[in-house]
Amino acid sequence: MTGPLLFVVAHLLSANALVAVTPATTPTSSRVDAIFAEDARPVVLYDGVCNMCNFWVNFCLDNDPSPGKLRFAALQSDVGRALLERSGRSPDDISSIVLVEPSRASIKADAVLRIGDIIKRTLPLGHLAPLLRLAVPPFLADSVYDLVADNRYRILGYRDTCRVTDDDCADRFLDSF
Repeated sequence: MTGPLLFVVAHLLSANALVAVTPATTPTSSRVDAIFAEDARPVVLYDGVCNMCNFWVNFCLDNDPSPGKLRFAALQSDVGRALLERSGRSPDDISSIVLVEPSRASIKADAVLRIGDIIKRTLPLGHLAPLLRLAVPPFLADSVYDLVADNRYRILGYRDTCRVTDDDCADRFLDSF
């Protein structure tokens, strides 16, 4: 019950942090564009060494069964860094979860809520998301998100290396081009 409760809390902490994605103009732009060329599923960028972040990746995998609506990439990976740049963020910025879709990117509390929207069929009370987004101002939602994000290593710790996935969901993880 803890997982669904935390998604409900995230819905209460809605933010509208959308970034329009513009076509990349770097040497890696064709590789980045290829990420969505054959597979339009959004990519969740998460801190690959953070135990809390990995917990939520596992939660998403459990509630978004294969083939799944979401893909994942560690912020520290080649793909993660390139998608951060495509989304207008520094490639070294691991301060926030980022949900990258073909034409937009969401950060912080809005990314969490968007992920909840995408997999809502499997979450209790998922249908309440639109109403809950209106209940809390974005600045408050992002403030709570930042408080948790800034303390995530203290809360659940971290690992020395990014996660390695198993064969069952390997197609959902992107790490290099």
